[in-house]
Amino acid sequence: MKATPDTLPAHATSGPIGPIEIALPIAGMTCASCVNRIERFLNKTPGVTEASVNLATEVATIRYLPDAAGRDDLVHAIEAAGYELKASAARSDEEQAASSALAFEPDAEAVARAREQHELGLQSAVAIAVSLGIMALMFWPQTVVAMTDLNKIVLFPATFVQFWAGRRYYESAWRAARHRGTTMNTLVAVGTSAAWIYSVFVTLWPDVIVAAGREPVTFFDSGTVIIGLISLGKWLEARAKGETTGAIRRLIGLQAKSARLVRGDEEIDVPLEQVQPGDLLRVRPGEKVPVDGLVVEGVSAVDESMLTGEPIPVDKAAGDEVIGATINTTGTFVMRATRVGRETALARIVELVQRAQGSKAPIQRLADRISGIFVPVVLAIGLATFLAWFVAGPEPRLTLALISFITVVVIACPCAMGLATPTAIMVGTGRGAEAGMLVRGGEALERAHRVSAAVLDKTGTLTLGKPAVADIVAVDGLAARDLLDLAGSVEKGSEHPIGAAILARAREEELGFLSLGGFTAVAGHGVEGWVLQGDMERHVVAGNPRLMADHGVDLAPVAGAAEAAAVAGRTPVYVAVDDRLAGMLAIADPIKPEAADAVQRLTARGVEVWLVTGDHRPTAEAVGREVGIAPEHVMADVLPGDKAAKVAELQARGLVVAMVGDGINDAPALAQADLGMAIGTGADVAIEASDVTLVGGDPRGIAGALALSAATMRVIRQNLFWAFAYNVVLIPVAMGVLYPFVGITLNPAMAAGAMALSSVTVVTNSLRLRGFDPRR
Repeated sequence: MKATPDTLPAHATSGPIGPIEIALPIAGMTCASCVNRIERFLNKTPGVTEASVNLATEVATIRYLPDAAGRDDLVHAIEAAGYELKASAARSDEEQAASSALAFEPDAEAVARAREQHELGLQSAVAIAVSLGIMALMFWPQTVVAMTDLNKIVLFPATFVQFWAGRRYYESAWRAARHRGTTMNTLVAVGTSAAWIYSVFVTLWPDVIVAAGREPVTFFDSGTVIIGLISLGKWLEARAKGETTGAIRRLIGLQAKSARLVRGDEEIDVPLEQVQPGDLLRVRPGEKVPVDGLVVEGVSAVDESMLTGEPIPVDKAAGDEVIGATINTTGTFVMRATRVGRETALARIVELVQRAQGSKAPIQRLADRISGIFVPVVLAIGLATFLAWFVAGPEPRLTLALISFITVVVIACPCAMGLATPTAIMVGTGRGAEAGMLVRGGEALERAHRVSAAVLDKTGTLTLGKPAVADIVAVDGLAARDLLDLAGSVEKGSEHPIGAAILARAREEELGFLSLGGFTAVAGHGVEGWVLQGDMERHVVAGNPRLMADHGVDLAPVAGAAEAAAVAGRTPVYVAVDDRLAGMLAIADPIKPEAADAVQRLTARGVEVWLVTGDHRPTAEAVGREVGIAPEHVMADVLPGDKAAKVAELQARGLVVAMVGDGINDAPALAQADLGMAIGTGADVAIEASDVTLVGGDPRGIAGALALSAATMRVIRQNLFWAFAYNVVLIPVAMGVLYPFVGITLNPAMAAGAMALSSVTVVTNSLRLRGFDPRR
């Protein structure tokens, strides 16, 4: 797992500022060669550490050092490559910062895409209609005079289509040519221009053609049908690409539009962007929770399926957290807003999914490398094909040579190669988000399906992560109530879940309020401190056997009770007062009902399942038995800092390891693992530094994420196979390799149709992932 470096404010450090990231929408990209060219120009810019361009989203994601480069430098590099930013990216940094404080803005990009889609649809319809009309006229009596007259009739509509519907291809080709580059649109512009120029010459000077012994045949129909079919393909492609972003639109659509603000005895409806942290809001049955916050009054059940993927509503009462865009089902409650606008869980999830959809998987590198030289090579092949037919082909040599040249440059489509990976990643990560599985990017999505071992942390992964005191055993003449009072008082300084459980039990009995001083937390072992009991200051130590041994405490008086607790899967916490054993608290953390099924699903996928915990072995093995993990795969008595070493041991055996934990305490192990997976519930999990975040806390999502990765990679391989096979097979056919054997050549119109079909096929194949349910 690779963590994203934090960016500190300028005033927070006197040293160099770390890399920051920016996403810039780019206009004019058409194929994988465009992607490759822009990335090369950006990566050559001083200060840029990494640049990734996504053809499907038309966005460049750039990491750069602000001390060495600025936004203007990045824009200049994009322009130098022959492209420009979309209008929506022209806002100043101040405007963008101001908008980020509000709720989600209307999707201006969606409006622009809809407008372009409408233009493509109109242009393709007109171009195809004109080409059909020209083809119909070809059935007119074919004398030389009639052919000359027909050519003059179709000259104007064909020219109109060439420069109206074909304008986008000329503009793109010209931008690339100005910077000594080529794109897919270069092929379209060159091919259709060759057909149009020759046809115009035949129409205006037919005598020259007749004198040369050739019939005045034109290719107006070929040029117009090529433009029409390619525009139709782009229209279909744009519609399909729009569907790949459906997950983002559905997530944004979940957001409430207004909130009921409580001000004293008055309640008023206000637009969502007016809600501020600290505001009191009333949520009635059937309404969406407007923002993230805490319940302060009332009881209800909230449907959190949009966040967790689980359909069962969760009970909420005073003090419980509620998440914006979830749905209140039964009761009415008042909540206090804690996070609004782009700080809400939903906003962060949307940002994470957008980032993932704009990322690039390593498997795409081959396609990018090929596309960088693809268009110039195709132009060279087309020219060689023309010369071969013109020099050695049968009559009419010029006509056949020109047709073959046009067919070669039109049929070669690097667009499918550019769309093969990003469209699958967009659909796959979006589908995962809808199921409560947040994948950080394409690299993580590609890596997940190769996982061969999963190391599961116990607390919060296989257990509910809500430990409670199940039993109290006091010795040395101490009452159980006094033992709990001392233990609860010393645990006041602890942030560990077990410490919180002891303190919670003490507070239930109105204990744990003794003064605490000299507190020390011993990582992975327990706590100690000085507790004032009456007039006496007592040295209290609470923790595991290792901590007791360090203080010379004999545990024999509670050995039987500790063993029984361990066999039951409970964690014994020993308490010593003034270096004498005072008793033991048995801590129970119920195992999740889904834990055993989660382990079984991983095992069925051929994944080795390991349990890692700081508990001593009897407790750890008891949990392992209950969920189906073999004793030899249980790693017990492991300190938080040593979990990374355990992961490394498995990696040294050649295993691809996924570490599953809470994403905070297990950070070193998550970083060491090939795939880091954070599991839990609540708003903060959306921003954990992990490769995959399972929002709902259901451990079955571990296998689901691996299955999602496998399904996505399967689609990517299918797409890449189709994209490469298409060119490998059809370019030679377009050159005419079959003509000497079976007398078959390709028509330019068929080439245009095949080119359009290749891109649509790739995107449509990616859309099949929308039907994949990783939870099953």
